[in-house]
Amino acid sequence: MKRTILLTALAAALSLSAQVKPGIEVLRDRNFDVLKGKRVGLITNPSGVDNSLKSTIDILAEAPGVNLTALFSPEHGVRGDVHAGDTVRTYIDKATGVTVYSIYGKTYKPTPEMMKDVDVLVYDIQDNGCRSFTFISSMGKAMEACAEQGKEFVVLDRPNPVGADKIEGCVVEDSCFSFVSQFSIPYLYGLTPGELARYLNEEGKLKDSVKTQLTVVPMKGYKRRMTFEDTGMPWVLPSPHMPTAESALYYPMSGILGELYAMSIGIGYTLPFKLFCAEWIDAAALTERLNARKIPGMMFRPIHIKPFYSAQKDKDIQGVEAYVTDKDAAPLTLVQFYVMEELAQMYPDKKLFEIGDQKRMSMFDKVVGSKEIRKLFTRDYKVADMIDYWNKDVESFRKASSKYRLYK
Repeated sequence: MKRTILLTALAAALSLSAQVKPGIEVLRDRNFDVLKGKRVGLITNPSGVDNSLKSTIDILAEAPGVNLTALFSPEHGVRGDVHAGDTVRTYIDKATGVTVYSIYGKTYKPTPEMMKDVDVLVYDIQDNGCRSFTFISSMGKAMEACAEQGKEFVVLDRPNPVGADKIEGCVVEDSCFSFVSQFSIPYLYGLTPGELARYLNEEGKLKDSVKTQLTVVPMKGYKRRMTFEDTGMPWVLPSPHMPTAESALYYPMSGILGELYAMSIGIGYTLPFKLFCAEWIDAAALTERLNARKIPGMMFRPIHIKPFYSAQKDKDIQGVEAYVTDKDAAPLTLVQFYVMEELAQMYPDKKLFEIGDQKRMSMFDKVVGSKEIRKLFTRDYKVADMIDYWNKDVESFRKASSKYRLYK
């Protein structure tokens, strides 16, 4: 009884501290109007919660007039019980008795058989604002399925933790489409999930330019330039290596380089995506060089670690820990290229594209969204050679996507 009272009090405190209501709370305030009398499917994971940490699964299962008939599991599972990259199986959710269908296994798109008892498919996942995070790919594929099968699609909107104005990177080119680069958008696309859904739907970015019957339930109280901390909302990790909202800032800063498996970026240690470390690096020297570059909004310090798993496991390695001091000024996606440039100058025999896993080069290009970036950068390992190409689509995308914004 005491534990229940404490948990109830904690939930109430969390809810009261929030400045922003996510889409699920706005939908509840509207008495679930867009779902009433319909058979509902839900794509979600543990990050789909209200500000009292109650799962959207349970909210919809208990909602009067709402018939939750199916759950759809992206990477990591609807309850967060599947490891990164592992195939998700079809099973019965113990809490609700509802069948959970996998959309991260044999298929990435809900099939007609999965959708036979669904009139409207709802999406509620906390994104990280980065194209290579697979949940937006799941969202887009589900939108295609709804368009093809005559189903409605509803997005319960959530914040962009990198900031809904942060746009970096070129759009995906024809040779590089994959589940980590599913749509022709920049690497950081500066939209909330609901805004991105509107853009994909109306700009013909879904397969065969299909359009679904789309409804976005917007947040209440959200401003574009808010950090996630500004919202007052509780952060629930959407994937295992995204433990805090701050992690979303560092994911695009190092995740592309991480595809090379040539050094540790903090995965397998306690600072995922914040580090650049290897056995052969002089931590103090690299720190001095990076800080001397005066990269806007960035600072670095030396660090010595021994990863528990993943790249460089059980090795004594060293390098730098990165700090974002001004997220608006920081060129997040370019930081890893600046690091590679400095390392190439310090250690000419340790150029990362040469010592990295050669089987990973195709995946690197897919994550980047272009084969040109690797080609231009490796010519002399100079950011100056690729920066114009990397940023060539930013302003055109900003202009094209601005009409789909829901928040100021």
